[in-house]
Amino acid sequence: MGWKNVLKWSEVTPQALFLNRRQIIAGAGALVATPALARNEWSVEETPNSFEEITGYNNFYEFGYGKEDPAAYAGALTTDPWSVEIGGMVDKPGSYDLADVLKGQTIEERIYRFRCVEAWSMVVPWHGFELSGLLNRVGVQPGAKFVAFETLLRPEEMPGQQGGSFPWPYVEGLRLDEAMHPLTILATGLYDQPMPKQNGAPLRLVVPWKYGFKSIKSIVKITLTDKMPPTTWNILQSNEYGFYANVNPQVDHPRWSQATERPIGGGLFGGRKDTLMFNGYGDHVASLYAGQDLAVDY
Repeated sequence: MGWKNVLKWSEVTPQALFLNRRQIIAGAGALVATPALARNEWSVEETPNSFEEITGYNNFYEFGYGKEDPAAYAGALTTDPWSVEIGGMVDKPGSYDLADVLKGQTIEERIYRFRCVEAWSMVVPWHGFELSGLLNRVGVQPGAKFVAFETLLRPEEMPGQQGGSFPWPYVEGLRLDEAMHPLTILATGLYDQPMPKQNGAPLRLVVPWKYGFKSIKSIVKITLTDKMPPTTWNILQSNEYGFYANVNPQVDHPRWSQATERPIGGGLFGGRKDTLMFNGYGDHVASLYAGQDLAVDY
């Protein structure tokens, strides 16, 4: 099947850049599996932000606090070779190289809304696979209730880690039912190229109904556990950043409203739009929180 029949993002991307990305992915080897064939049932029917917006405006504090810092400084990050340590309450613990992590997984295109806790938003065409596929492969043991994640610790390549303001490495976690939900993916790329380094190469979590800080980048460790794991932002400011971090327009951040958001790419006069409960994925995920008070479990 030819590339032109597989991906159709040339319609929203400058043609020269689109063709160049095709050449890049063609030589990417094991870093990216087969590209998605089409939008699948989980994708939103919204136009994605441009490649430049997605890669040029984001948070990755390991490279600095400015929105442009990741793009400016992530080039020094070594992503090949890469391995992920999987352990805890699993049947097949061990260190898995990236090719082994991807082995047997179906890479799909998932066009997801992305909502930052800072009240800006994007639409991103991720490529990735369901986290449940990897967890099922390594075997989740009875009694496991949570999944913990850890980002790479490499201060010589990640200048933001050289400071003492964060308890590096960055850590995050999900409840097991959240991790096993089909919306939760490990992303390996966006548009038609491998994951850019500033966006969390080569492997990042994407949980579209939660604020963006839950979608941990550059993962090197996954641990199954029976205890709620610590998470970086909850450690730093637990009154502002809870473990669940579900997008909720009815629960404000202590320092700003979450009722509306600013879509990136709207221009100077683009305005704001109403934020949707669970970022618009409530029909799929609200049942996960039946009986919970989401103003308490924020």
